[in-house]
Amino acid sequence: MKKDFLTIGFMLFALFFGAGNLIYPPTLGIQSGTSFWPAIAGFVLTGVGLPVLAVAAVSYVKNDARELADRVHPLFGFVFTSMVYLAIGPFFGIPRAATVAFEMSMEPFTNGSALLLFLFTTVFFVLVYVVSRNPSKMVDRIGQFLTPVLLLAIIVLCVGGFMLLHSIPETPDEKYTQAPFFTGFVEGYLTMDAIAALAFGIIVVGAFKDRGVSSGTGLVKSTLKAGLVAGIGLTAVYTSIGWIGSRMAPEGSFSNGGAILSGAADMMFGTFGALLLGIIVALACFTTSVGLVVACGQFFHKMSGVSYQWIIALVTFGSYLIANQGLNTIISVSVPVLTFIYPIAIVLIILTFLHRIFGEAQAVYRGAILLTVVIALYDGLTEFGLEMPAVTSVMSYLPFFSLGLGWLVPAIAGGVIGYLFKRKPSAV
Repeated sequence: MKKDFLTIGFMLFALFFGAGNLIYPPTLGIQSGTSFWPAIAGFVLTGVGLPVLAVAAVSYVKNDARELADRVHPLFGFVFTSMVYLAIGPFFGIPRAATVAFEMSMEPFTNGSALLLFLFTTVFFVLVYVVSRNPSKMVDRIGQFLTPVLLLAIIVLCVGGFMLLHSIPETPDEKYTQAPFFTGFVEGYLTMDAIAALAFGIIVVGAFKDRGVSSGTGLVKSTLKAGLVAGIGLTAVYTSIGWIGSRMAPEGSFSNGGAILSGAADMMFGTFGALLLGIIVALACFTTSVGLVVACGQFFHKMSGVSYQWIIALVTFGSYLIANQGLNTIISVSVPVLTFIYPIAIVLIILTFLHRIFGEAQAVYRGAILLTVVIALYDGLTEFGLEMPAVTSVMSYLPFFSLGLGWLVPAIAGGVIGYLFKRKPSAV
């Protein structure tokens, strides 16, 4: 049984550790400078703590994340969970992983071109489809074989950073000067891991069921243990590569986190460093893509009744088409959507653990989610570039608005109001 915790925990680590997990911590490190430690603490809270809680939340229900969202309303459950799976799947998550894998594993050795991206993504998605066809074997393939190789490569890179990078962190950028912890907290949204965990949770639960864990309490405990294995690994990696980023500021300007890591790898190990980083990126993005394809396949198969094999073929092909639009296009569209989805997911996860405390009242879910949706929709629209001066002047009175957490107090207020007017919930 202990081996199962480790194997499934390693699989979960590999599923989480993808494109965003590689490119955002180094960016945080170089921008936060001398404020690195509070900034990375905030980042870890949303980038590690919330995903582990989300996986555990899914273990409380019989089916998948839709059952959690259905506690608000069945229509909300259908719409929200579909948005989550499409966002982490073919629209953003999987294409982003493929393009990051290309830019950080192939471009250092080539000039890069649309043709090379096309060829790379063709091979990448064929392999993703092949591994995704049999979900029951995915745990062993990733947990026992790919993750140890990935971890070994990351350890070599991080140890090299601690031994060979001796620059002193610089003054933090403006956004990390006043409230580095909360800035890091919001930056953790960009990993997409908390919403991805709503999808990965059912894979973890299914893996433990395949190994004979059947009781509700047993599934929750087993899922938490596997989540802790993944969480410890993610925390160590985020802190290490973020620390590397904080030491790279004196070395020049970099376009993104990938460029920061590439520069650090080249400084430490030369051509071998670029090759090592390429292995890390390719494995990280591949394992995440496989997990997301499987999760989308299982969810939409259950929703539509269409064959799992057909669903993963559509998800893989759609991701392939969007990946060839390029990384910048994918990021520019994904950030506003994540800004909208993430607060709703956070509130839903927290309510799951408080479910019995407030008497399972459906009104609490509805009140908290309704006000969260209003604020999150405003935040998402402003990220798209839509200016609403009159609305902004009102929203600016919300506590924590300047920190990107304007939804927090309205969510609490909505839940309290719902509790005051609670009724016995209908069966979900």
